[in-house]
Amino acid sequence: MQLKYNRQPSLGSTLIRTLIKLFLVIIVFVFAIFLIEKISFPSPQKKFDIDITNEIKKL
Repeated sequence: MQLKYNRQPSLGSTLIRTLIKLFLVIIVFVFAIFLIEKISFPSPQKKFDIDITNEIKKL
């Protein structure tokens, strides 16, 4: 007697694969955010105070 070859994976195995992929994507995303937080980007030291009232009156 020959066994029937099941071509479709079961619902449980596809669900487990999807959850594993989702979990790996979340881990990579959290790791990327952690690395970006460690980088110190330059910030301006002087606060700019721009007067735009003259430009508003021209409109």
